[in-house]
Amino acid sequence: MRFARFVHAGGVSFGVVEGEAGAGTSGLTVAEISSLPFEEVRFTGQRWALADVRLLAPIFSSKVIGVGRNYAEHAAEHGNEVPKEPLIFIKPSTSVIGPNDAIRLPSQSKQVEHEAELAVVIGATGARRVDRAGAERAIFGYTCGNDVTARDLQRSDPQWTRAKGFDSFCPIGPWIVTGLDVRDLEIRCEVGRDPEQLEMRQLGRTKDMVFDVPTLVSYVSHVMTLLPGDVILTGTPAGVSEIVAGDTVSVTVQGIGTLSNPVVTLD
Repeated sequence: MRFARFVHAGGVSFGVVEGEAGAGTSGLTVAEISSLPFEEVRFTGQRWALADVRLLAPIFSSKVIGVGRNYAEHAAEHGNEVPKEPLIFIKPSTSVIGPNDAIRLPSQSKQVEHEAELAVVIGATGARRVDRAGAERAIFGYTCGNDVTARDLQRSDPQWTRAKGFDSFCPIGPWIVTGLDVRDLEIRCEVGRDPEQLEMRQLGRTKDMVFDVPTLVSYVSHVMTLLPGDVILTGTPAGVSEIVAGDTVSVTVQGIGTLSNPVVTLD
């Protein structure tokens, strides 16, 4: 199933996206539910064409956990070795934005870059000190993520909070997909001035992760309790590059969909 959070004429709701997955947004509808996505689904009977609503970030998160250098080629492109255990960091919940929301370039940085990622959403049970099997049970679903990074600040600061934590530096969406086998999915990032003619910047596959999804969830859960709705960004393939005002950044994960965001200068 595909779960979305959206704005409609009556307010903000969660819903189930219906229609053929390969059809883009054309012809898709969203059926409102009265529950949270990871609770028992209860439909209200209200439906809208997806084109008539505005999608938001698909879930509330107490925290977003990033994973650094989880693809060997990405580590190499910055002259880094692959870590011996997952390299984790926190992105604040205030960095999260949804589909079509603007990535806002801060004045403190001269080099902001995209990082296309598979994002893991934790389900109702949460996760605390779980093994691999427990990690798999704790996963509710998956969405697209963009770990936007001020690369110059990442290089200059002794830790990554500022470089990764600006408002708008964590686009996620367009919805959460459940029941997806993520062991070998294509991840791509396309960037350009014309949304109809974007340039391929990143192209990778999840099978090339250094640490797979259950390993990451288990590892993080032994550091901090994962609450329902928390998100883990699983690392980015090689090809990260600068984004500038006027660009559109589109992250596509096979089996999920496409997350697109314009880039603007922060006034």
